[in-house]
Amino acid sequence: MALSTLAGLLVAPRWGNSAVDLLYLPAVLGAALHAGLRPALFSALASALAYNYFFTAPSGSLRVSSPTDLLTVIVLFLVAVVASQLAASVRKQAQIATAHAARNATIAGLARRLLSCRSEEEIAVVASEQLAALLKCNALLLKAAPEPEVIASTPAAVTLGPSDVAAATLTFESGEPAGRASYRANTAEWQFHPVLSEDAVVAAIGLARDDGAPPVSADQLPLLQNLLDQVALALARARVEAAAREFAATRARDRIRSALLATIAQDLMPSATGLLESVDGLRRSGAGDRELVSAMASQAGKLQRYIANLADLGLDGDRRPIEAQGVAIDLFRRTVRRDGAEVHLPPKEFAVLAELAKHHGRVLTHAHLLRTVWGPAQEAQMDYLRVAVRGLRQKLERVPSRPKLIINEPTVGYRLASD
Repeated sequence: MALSTLAGLLVAPRWGNSAVDLLYLPAVLGAALHAGLRPALFSALASALAYNYFFTAPSGSLRVSSPTDLLTVIVLFLVAVVASQLAASVRKQAQIATAHAARNATIAGLARRLLSCRSEEEIAVVASEQLAALLKCNALLLKAAPEPEVIASTPAAVTLGPSDVAAATLTFESGEPAGRASYRANTAEWQFHPVLSEDAVVAAIGLARDDGAPPVSADQLPLLQNLLDQVALALARARVEAAAREFAATRARDRIRSALLATIAQDLMPSATGLLESVDGLRRSGAGDRELVSAMASQAGKLQRYIANLADLGLDGDRRPIEAQGVAIDLFRRTVRRDGAEVHLPPKEFAVLAELAKHHGRVLTHAHLLRTVWGPAQEAQMDYLRVAVRGLRQKLERVPSRPKLIINEPTVGYRLASD
C-alpha cells in the first residue's frame, strides 16, 4: 500500500490524479492472493482512504469537497472489494486443488505400498506404519476371529484394555466408528474405524494419541476413509489370491494323487487279473486242494476289487463326465450318453472306452489296452480289441465309417478325441 501511494505521488504531478487509483489495485490483489479475503478487504478500505487523503481536494485531509472525487473514492473502494473477492476465491480454489493433490498423492503412496503385499500380515504392517506416519498417532489393525485380535501395530507390542476390546467389538458388529472421541464407547483409549468391503467389516483400524486427544480431526476424516478403502481393497485382493493359491495347491495334490492311484491300479490290475485267471485254471483242471483253490480265488477276487476301487479313487475329484464329440462318459457312475441318450455297452467295450477316457487325447498302444482290459495273457489278441472298437464305433460314432471319437493311430493304438 505504501509503495502504491509513493508511486501515485510520483505520477500525479505529471499525469494527474485520474490514473493514480489504478495503482492501488495490484496491492489489493496481492493481499487477496497471499493473505485471503479479510486482509484484502482491509487493503481495499486503506486504498480508498489513502487515495482520499493524498489525491483529492483538500489534500492532506479525509474531507472530499468535489462530488467527482467522492465518486472516484467510492468506485475505487467497490472495485477493490470485487477484485479482492475474486482473488480470494482463486486463492481458495488453489488451496483446495493443492489439498486434493496432496490427498491423492498420499492415497497413491499407500496403494503402491499395499500392492507389494501378499498376505494379511504384510498389509497390516504397512497399513499401521503408514497411518501412524500420516496422522501422527499410534495405529493398529485388528481382525475379528473369534474376538478382536491385533495383527500389527505401530508402535509394536500394543496391548488393548477391556474397554478398547469392547469398542473394537462394537465396531465389528455395527460397522461404525467407536471408542475415543466418538458417541460409542468413548471411554476407550483407542478410536476404532471399520474397514469395509462390500458392506462387510473385514478388519478394523485403531488410532490413539499418547496425550489422549482425539486421533483424527474432522477435516482428516475424508482422507482416512479413502485410506481405509485402499486397505479394504488390499485385504480383499490378498484373500482372493490366498484362495486361488489354496485351490491351485489342492488341484495339484489331486492330480498327484490321481496319478499315483492310476499308476498303482495300472501296475497291479494285470497281476491281479492274471492271478485270478491262474486260480480259475487250477479250479477247472481239478489240480490241487479244492478248499485252498477256493480260498485263493476268493482272495484274488477281493484284491481285484480293491484295485478297481483304487482306480475309481484316482478319478478327478469333481468326477465330472468326460465329453467328446457329443458323447459323455461318466467313469464314476459307469454310464455313457450320446446326445443325452444313454447307451448300454458290454463290459469289455466299456472297459476299453473307460481306459481311453482316462487318458483322453493321448494314444494308448494296442498292448496296453489288451493288457488292461483282457489281462497279460491276451496281450497279443489284436482281434479282441478290434471287435470291441468296432462295436463302440457302431454305437457312439455319428458316421462309423468315418470315426471322429475313437481315432486309430496305425500300428500304434487308439486315442479318444478331445473337444
